[in-house]
Amino acid sequence: MKLMIDDAVWGYKEIFSGFGEITALPGRLITQESLLDCEILIVRSRTKVNKQLLDGTKVRFVGSTVAGLDHIDENYLHENGISFASAQGCNANAVAEYVISAISNLANDYSFDLSTKTLGIIGVGNVGTRLNFKAEQLGITTLLNDPIREINEGKNEFVDLDIALNADIVTFHTPLTFSGSHPTHKLLGSHNFEIIKEDSILINAARGGIIDESIWAVTKTKENIIDCWENEPNINPKLQRNAYWATPHIAGHSIDAKFMGSFMIYKELCSFTKAPFNNEIESLIN
Repeated sequence: MKLMIDDAVWGYKEIFSGFGEITALPGRLITQESLLDCEILIVRSRTKVNKQLLDGTKVRFVGSTVAGLDHIDENYLHENGISFASAQGCNANAVAEYVISAISNLANDYSFDLSTKTLGIIGVGNVGTRLNFKAEQLGITTLLNDPIREINEGKNEFVDLDIALNADIVTFHTPLTFSGSHPTHKLLGSHNFEIIKEDSILINAARGGIIDESIWAVTKTKENIIDCWENEPNINPKLQRNAYWATPHIAGHSIDAKFMGSFMIYKELCSFTKAPFNNEIESLIN
């Protein structure tokens, strides 16, 4: 069996060599031609997996070791009987730690008591749930907004978006969507940006485009934490200059998260190929 693996996939030699012959390339250099003899494709976000890449190849399993799905044409894979495994949630703890670290640094620099602050968490999925737990351990009052979970679970744990946006600290953890009942593109935009107060702390560690950067760049806040940008890698220089922290979409790039991304796909590939599970893989990092 031949495998094509993005060379940025953590521990790919140790984790996947038991499945067959590995070819490793930078994700952007993986082409249709390079995949002609491969049955397994394991990528990160820099490879666009679609008909253009896979048409005419032997690929029958695609694994993505990152949390996002923007680079995967899931409909094409489904329609062509190609198995797909995602590592959604693999970096959730890392992103939550990034946000908590930012908030803790701000509390130190501004000498405020976290137990007196409210934190609006927009999107309470893998990241938001972990962030909520960590924030509560620090005594922060959390205001949770997640309309999909609210529909499924009831209103008791959740608040409307406007209430969450009124918090002292507002952080976004939704996917970027453009359609459906609850699209998130410019979720914070011209229709509601006035809710953000001058002493608000605003955080985007989710996806660029959830916050309208053209308005954000001219809106006065206490501080901004920005990890995700609208036109990556061509970031907004004004926002970057004015940010407390400005980082290049690396909130989830901890070693734990990268290992977990590889490990989750390893387990799925074992299931797909009916290969025995190697318990030593789980102990590659402590």
